[in-house]
Amino acid sequence: MGDKKTDIFNCGRELFYSKGFKDTNISDITKVLGIGVGTFYNYYASKEKLFFEIYFKENETLKKRIMESLNLNDDPVTLVKEFVSQNLKAMNSNLILKEWYNRDISSQLEQNYSDDNKKKDDSVQLFYSDLLRTWKDEGKIRADIDDEIILAFFNSLAYIDSHKKDIGTQYFPQLIEYLVEFIMKGLTGIQK
Repeated sequence: MGDKKTDIFNCGRELFYSKGFKDTNISDITKVLGIGVGTFYNYYASKEKLFFEIYFKENETLKKRIMESLNLNDDPVTLVKEFVSQNLKAMNSNLILKEWYNRDISSQLEQNYSDDNKKKDDSVQLFYSDLLRTWKDEGKIRADIDDEIILAFFNSLAYIDSHKKDIGTQYFPQLIEYLVEFIMKGLTGIQK
């Protein structure tokens, strides 16, 4: 066995992925690893803390994979819609990421995202910032809208997603897909 924290993380990831958050217990992890429960608590204060670390790492990996898969030569509407579509599909097919929509844990996930990981995960923000500058330079999006406001449109989508319960979870992910389409068509002036 290597580093115990890494072993706990990897085992937790496998169990959360196969069983989900609710059906995975600390004792499941410690039994698989052959360690005591006290050893678990030396590295993680709770099952939730382990899950949050796994969730945000999984989310970061997904976003990077999607960004690498996109055709940056696509028109802006197609590219951003594809990013959101791939993200939503992955979130619904990955038991770890699907917990974002689980009422039992989603509030805690949202709070942890807002407090810690929003500051750390700026890869998507940088990705869009670079693309927006390129698109503006190429005349593919409106030049009359300030870059900060354009980024605020994208940030508002994350805000809306983190308030899905207030809006109604039954409308997700279709609401986000429509909003992305409307925003991008407005920014490009495309009326398809």
